Amino acid sequence: MALKKSNKIIFLILALTLIAIIIILRITSNKSQEAIKDKKQFIKTAIAVNSIIIKPKTISDKIIATGTIAGNEEVELRCETSGRITKILFNEGAKVHQGDILVKTNDAELQAQLKKAQSKLKLSGEIELRQKSLFEKQGISRQTYDEALSEKIQLEADVEFIRAQIDKTEIHAPFDGIIGIRSVSIGTYLTPQIQIATIQSVNPVKIDFTVPQTYSELINMGKNISIKLSGKSRIYNAKIYAIEPKINLDSRSLAVRAIMPNNNGEMTPGAFVAIEIGMEEIQNSLMAPTESLITDINGESVFIYKNGKAISKKIISGIRTEKEVQIVSGLNPGDTLITSGIIQLKSGVAVKLNSIVQ
Repeated sequence: MALKKSNKIIFLILALTLIAIIIILRITSNKSQEAIKDKKQFIKTAIAVNSIIIKPKTISDKIIATGTIAGNEEVELRCETSGRITKILFNEGAKVHQGDILVKTNDAELQAQLKKAQSKLKLSGEIELRQKSLFEKQGISRQTYDEALSEKIQLEADVEFIRAQIDKTEIHAPFDGIIGIRSVSIGTYLTPQIQIATIQSVNPVKIDFTVPQTYSELINMGKNISIKLSGKSRIYNAKIYAIEPKINLDSRSLAVRAIMPNNNGEMTPGAFVAIEIGMEEIQNSLMAPTESLITDINGESVFIYKNGKAISKKIISGIRTEKEVQIVSGLNPGDTLITSGIIQLKSGVAVKLNSIVQ
């Protein structure tokens, strides 16, 4: 009887153990399925992004600016006095030399006045000589001779004045250069308000640009700068030769002018140029692509990848190059910086990495 009772107890214990094992296995299976489900859900909702590994490197501190090419000299050709154009003595787009006559206006009336004045001057000169001879012989008074001399001097001034007026009917090239497209023709009645053409001296050329007030103390006379024309890869060298002594109150920037040779005529006045002004090399700099930065009223920040999530990090930026920004603080070497999908991200959002640039 005691044996049967003992067997029943053992059987009961085994049954309870089996039931416990089944329950444990079922709970474990449910948790595993939930984990798999959560993982699938995570993968499904995670935002795909690209990233780079932040590494220290050496950069060159430089100022990036934009500028405009200007001729060494530039003049709008206009007349001093009104008149009808009788001659145009230049070809559009051609080289001209200082002193060349470019345009001639009608001076017939002035030429007639000049002949009349010269005739009077000649007669006055003869009278003055006779009066002088008589005065030396005490044949006339000093006053009589002085009147003859005064008349001669006045007529000489009249002749010089008319010649000066005739000179104004000729428009000369003020310097060696290239003349542009003319806006007048023979027969045009020219006034000082009408522009005839422009003339430019294009070798050397000037480069006008501005730099932010922050860098004003780093800009010095004689400093070399690099120039790149829009759409071209060649780098040209220029030298700063003039600096505005005052910061612009509206833009808080400093006007600077450089000069460079233009022997081949590649630099066209008015063209846009990109400018680089080299400063110094900085070791162990952490650089981030410009597109990875977020700027708002609270400052600048970036997203880094950590444990499958995007984590927002406040940063302080420094030097900016054409494509990158120096990170002064906020990032460490080895951080995985997210470089795409920035607009979709919030701190703590799940992400998955498409590619990592080492």
